[in-house]
Amino acid sequence: MPVIVVASPKGGAGKSTTAVVLGTEMAHAGAEVVLLDCDPNRSISLWAERRPPPPRITVQSDVSEAEIVRTIKRYDADGRVVIVDLEGVASRLVSRAISQADLVLTPMRATTLDATIGIRALSLVAEEEEALGRPIRQAVVFTMTRAVKSKQHTAIEASLLGQGVDVVQPPLMERSAFSALFEFGGDLRSIPAQGRMEAAIGNAALFAAEIYKRLVEKAA
Repeated sequence: MPVIVVASPKGGAGKSTTAVVLGTEMAHAGAEVVLLDCDPNRSISLWAERRPPPPRITVQSDVSEAEIVRTIKRYDADGRVVIVDLEGVASRLVSRAISQADLVLTPMRATTLDATIGIRALSLVAEEEEALGRPIRQAVVFTMTRAVKSKQHTAIEASLLGQGVDVVQPPLMERSAFSALFEFGGDLRSIPAQGRMEAAIGNAALFAAEIYKRLVEKAA
């Protein structure tokens, strides 16, 4: 089954939110999901401690550099979707996780700083491709976006697309429900209502469907 690595050298880009939203939506759709928490901030572990994870989700915390490849292979062999939330630095642990990926997702906010730093994650993937002698699919997902794109967002997205970068549509919007996941635990269907819940669930479901489509295309 696929290994999805969520990587960005910049903190606050939305890595853990991306991982939890994607994992819970895939589990809701019927997939068995393992979330590997490799971030020293332990955001996914803290999410899982709020309440027991939803059905079909397993959380593995504090995965070290020495254990990351072995851990990914063990869960991957069990036929589950493995989603890896990485630390916000360019490290050997990050490189080792990327080496096992079927898809690398790079979350970024639509700012020049995030885009500049986020490009480094794409470079890390290119380095691993060269070392492994095989392609690793990668995509950028904009996070915390507004319904009306700013000029900066439009320009950054156009620049990425012009460089041949895969940009996931839809982005993950700025939704209070996404933040509330880390306050209450669970998924978007079990937390207390936060703002426009139907819109948040719809956004998350479409995002997960787009990621699934990329995994199917790779498998084919």
